[in-house]
Amino acid sequence: MRNTWTVHSTETMVFGNGAIQELPKLCRKFDAKNVLIVTDQGIRNAGLVEVILDVLSDFNVEVYDKAVPEPPVESAVECLEEAKKQMQVDVIIGLGGGSSIDLAKVVALLLEHGGEPKDYFGENQVPGAIAPLIAIPTTAGTGSEVTSVTVLTDNENKIKTGISDNNLRPKAALLDPELTLKLPAYVTACSGIDALSHAVEAYTAKESQYIDAEGELLFQGANPMSDSLALQAIRYIVEYLPLAVNQGTNKEARYYMLLGSLLAGQAFSNAGTAAAHALAYPIGGIVKSPHGELTGLLLPHVLKHNKAVITDKLAFAERMVDSTKADLNKDEAADSFISRIEQLLVDINLPARLSEIGVKDEDIDTIAEKALKIERLIRNNPRVPTVESFKTLLKNAL
Repeated sequence: MRNTWTVHSTETMVFGNGAIQELPKLCRKFDAKNVLIVTDQGIRNAGLVEVILDVLSDFNVEVYDKAVPEPPVESAVECLEEAKKQMQVDVIIGLGGGSSIDLAKVVALLLEHGGEPKDYFGENQVPGAIAPLIAIPTTAGTGSEVTSVTVLTDNENKIKTGISDNNLRPKAALLDPELTLKLPAYVTACSGIDALSHAVEAYTAKESQYIDAEGELLFQGANPMSDSLALQAIRYIVEYLPLAVNQGTNKEARYYMLLGSLLAGQAFSNAGTAAAHALAYPIGGIVKSPHGELTGLLLPHVLKHNKAVITDKLAFAERMVDSTKADLNKDEAADSFISRIEQLLVDINLPARLSEIGVKDEDIDTIAEKALKIERLIRNNPRVPTVESFKTLLKNAL
């Protein structure tokens, strides 16, 4: 039984409309003259790169805009090599969704410590602090601006893989809700439901004292602080995600979605996620769906799988988001919360069945077996899974 838990965080967080104007001050904090922006072509086309360049007019700035969703391992090496040809990089800015920020994390890691991304796969493999990194999210979803995780695509083994270490947390996170106003509805939906998955899985994770593992853990299980962050994130996201998807220019919805994503990131980067994310990784190696779409689709099925041991928590969450459910008994309230998430998928036009995204019955065995090997997530799941229980869950999700 573990007796203590620890909270880790990004050192500096700047949040609010117009926060982008604080970027020069953050860069100067690191005595930066040469700045590398890691982003994607969509962000450039939306005019957001120009916004950053205008703010950083006093700095020497290079832009790498070849980030792609679920970035392949090789792209981090390419990005760093291209940057080194142009200048000595002082600060890296990850601008965009989780993929751009994750790529920026790996670039900052390689810039400081060398080697290849595969040298750091797994948990607690980063030897020390990475190069100065400022994360600027343009989506409300991954929470990557405050997390200790980066997700890459290992094309050789056809699976999403991760580097997980508290040294990967950006030195600063700058969150300006106005940068998310141009986000398309589908991307808003996928990223937003991912944030909800982070919050719900952090909240329902196995309690920290019951995590059966030795040594320093990155994902420590649920604790009172992560519960508080996750519950507030759930409240914001459940209320504002449909509005953000269907009314993209609604500033209030964008504000609270980005805040919800931040809180969820803080929660899960300490407590951890569980089976929905473990299952999403091997599925992501089979189909081309975005990571958030996968975790959102899987979430209600995982909650049904885990319900017997998290009924109280699910009931509390349901009564928190809807006070009219106060008279339901805990079993009814728990079922109502799961149904709420299922309806949310309908409201934001995302698939609810694995067959809709191309998963076939013959894929189930491989998915279950690969997911069960992702120990850092599986040990967090409140109900101990088996290959057979995962197969049942996946068949029910088909």
